[in-house]
This record gives sequence, C-alpha cells and structure tokens, in this order.
Amino acid sequence: MNEVLAELTGDIGSVGYGLAAIGPGIGVGIVWAAYIQATARQPESAGLTRTYAFLGFALSEALALIGFVAPFIY
Repeated sequence: MNEVLAELTGDIGSVGYGLAAIGPGIGVGIVWAAYIQATARQPESAGLTRTYAFLGFALSEALALIGFVAPFIY
C-alpha cells in the first residue's frame, strides 16, 4: 500500500531559489516603505534618504543574486 502522493523530478535548485527570493522581496518592500514614510515626514531630507534607499535596495537584491547562484555552485 505504498502510494506516491507527489513526485519531484528535475532540479531542486529552482525550489531553493524560489524560497530564497522571498526574503529579498520582503526586504525591498520594507526599504521603499521606509523611504516613502521618511520623505512624507520630512520632505527636505529626500535627497539624503534616497541614497540610503538605493543602498538598501542594492544590498537586498544582492541576497537574491546569491540565492540564485548558490544552487549552481553546490
């Protein structure tokens, strides 16, 4: 009575990348939400906070790229 409910074929790395993309996606949303909130509270600091927003965005996306490359390495 051994029934197979689901069979996983192919590359499991794609599942790993799908899970790894969740974190940076949430991180990018948090970065831009904080930038919008900071600009709404103090519009004259938009130039300075924009720099930090792009830096946070780049670091969050770097995690997504690491998650994309890691399954190919290991």
